[in-house]
Amino acid sequence: MRLRFWLVLLHVYIGWRLLPDLDLALPGAALAWGYLALSALTLPWVLRVSWLNGRWFAWPISLMTGAFSFLLVLTLARDLLLLVLLLMPLAFGAWREASAWGVVVATLGLSLYALWQARRVPRVVEVRVPLAGLPSALVDFRIVQLSDLHVGPTIKRRQLARYVARANALGPDLVAITGDLTDGRVDELAPELEPLRGLAARHGVFCVTGNHEYYSEAAAWTRAFEQLGLKVLVNAATLITHEGAQLAVAGITDLTAGHYLEAHRSDPQRAAAGLPEAVPRVLLAHQPNSAPAAARAGFDLQLSGHTHGGQLWPWSLAARRANRFLAGLGREGRMWVYTSRGTGYWGPPMRFGAPAEITLIRLQRAD
Repeated sequence: MRLRFWLVLLHVYIGWRLLPDLDLALPGAALAWGYLALSALTLPWVLRVSWLNGRWFAWPISLMTGAFSFLLVLTLARDLLLLVLLLMPLAFGAWREASAWGVVVATLGLSLYALWQARRVPRVVEVRVPLAGLPSALVDFRIVQLSDLHVGPTIKRRQLARYVARANALGPDLVAITGDLTDGRVDELAPELEPLRGLAARHGVFCVTGNHEYYSEAAAWTRAFEQLGLKVLVNAATLITHEGAQLAVAGITDLTAGHYLEAHRSDPQRAAAGLPEAVPRVLLAHQPNSAPAAARAGFDLQLSGHTHGGQLWPWSLAARRANRFLAGLGREGRMWVYTSRGTGYWGPPMRFGAPAEITLIRLQRAD
């Protein structure tokens, strides 16, 4: 109820500050207030994103949510500008109407641009990670990372197939999917994930659970992922042999998993147990905040997602404060951490200032 109150209040603020200066006729003003009321009442549904699965209004509501973000930020920016223009009374009257229409036009333009950024096939980001003592046979080993696919209300089979085609075109030695594959239940979304069956890599496709799997039914999703040919790592590791050299690939459950399923409590030490000391260790962990425990467990590289790079500026500023790493390559002690901006998106089908990515990790020798 508190969230809904604040959403209504913010929408009223937008209407109060913009609509009088747009000088609309009565029908236009009524439509504008109606749109703001509908946006305020339906926006909380996007936070229950899985509830939108299969409903015809999933797209309109999701788009309205993204547009609200731009509308609010631009209205605040306009008010700051008008405060400055109060010092220039000759220009103030003309600027009120022009700037109000500017907010409307800019919101539409930015929303369309952000929609295109989110829905296009993600760019390929190539990252070279130097690991100490890497065997020569593993130099240039290719890991393609997908993360935060969020198959659900607006990301379906067709969009997922485009991601898979781009990943396969990179000729990976291994594919790593670092959580949040879905938003919903298995019986709702299993057919939409069928394109994942087509992922091809020399040493297989590995994945871990993200927090969104636990919002529905993580145990059932783990079984469903295995049926698609994915190797789900639940606080576990496996050794692969590439050109005669070994590489340890491990995975841990999401940091929050223990709150939903005790058997899935995240445990990097358990994942590392029994691994040979001299073998390079790569860990799949949905949240970058798993890094301190992973570094203590002796991993050399952690691949994460979760943050979406912030997805929509300026909310990325809050995401930066909440996460140890927001995006890109970082260090946790001697361990490298790569945090993907995500392949899909969550909630509004928009990205601004944080483009989606499919990541190509190339292992290199540190020396």
